[in-house]
Amino acid sequence: MIIDLLGRVARYGRLCLVLGLLAGLILPGVAAVMRPWIPELVSLLLFFTAFRVGYRDATGVDLSKAFGQVLILQLALPVGAVLMLIGLDLGLGPLAMAVVLVLAAPSVTGAPNFTILVGGDPARALRVLVLGTALLPVTALPVFWLLPQIGDLQDVLWAAGRLTLVVLSAVALGFAVRQLAAPDLGDRGRAGLDGLTSIVLAVIVVALMSAIGPAFSESPLGLFWWLSVAFAVNFGMQVAYFTLLTVLGQDRNAIPMGIVAGNRNVALFLVALPPETTEPLLIFIGCYQIPMYLTPILLRRFYARALCSD
Repeated sequence: MIIDLLGRVARYGRLCLVLGLLAGLILPGVAAVMRPWIPELVSLLLFFTAFRVGYRDATGVDLSKAFGQVLILQLALPVGAVLMLIGLDLGLGPLAMAVVLVLAAPSVTGAPNFTILVGGDPARALRVLVLGTALLPVTALPVFWLLPQIGDLQDVLWAAGRLTLVVLSAVALGFAVRQLAAPDLGDRGRAGLDGLTSIVLAVIVVALMSAIGPAFSESPLGLFWWLSVAFAVNFGMQVAYFTLLTVLGQDRNAIPMGIVAGNRNVALFLVALPPETTEPLLIFIGCYQIPMYLTPILLRRFYARALCSD
């Protein structure tokens, strides 16, 4: 009965995300209470994602073709951005660091679902999600080393090591529980788990929006600036990557990779970096959730171009 109820929730996954966004905006007190639990919530979502995918499906797909995409998205882009900022002597303030961390982050766990909602094939998004999350501790290390806010080499190694432990532990536990408890999940089980994941995503969104309410009270124009940057980075990356792949004749990959390019799980870094580093970024991270969860609504027509060209 509970599984069926969660399956019904899955049908309204987009509505759950929108409700989470609204709750984070109108209930700042609740968001503030949940804020300290963000690392645990992110770890829980990783566990559910690993449980949903399963070890066999995660390792059974051809990940070799996704390896290059992960290196471009999570290593080349952020390292290139940092080197460009340093070369132009623009500094690495909160805004620049927020953008770099977005570029260094793997795909959000909802990327395959977003791909489905805009009419694309989620298989490629799933492959990049699995491989990108697994390689994150490795790809993040050079980025951490280039960011002076992280600290010295010992701090960098500690942050990367902690990130490795969290990601691998959550994913390994999810795979193990799936293998022992539900090796054949079935359509009904997947639907129920999708509903549960939608709820967890909505709860995480509430917690991530904890800085939005106070920021709006203190400086509405400042919040509007951060929100504008979040939309520009998210939608800009999606449009740019989608357009590039379309020009290269990779129309079938353009939708899932466009989704992945802009929708990054930057909240993962909250479990690894020190609070004094992430505190100034919470406003941006909160704002970033808005274009992320509005992607299936606002960019559906844009991505429809690839479907029409097939």
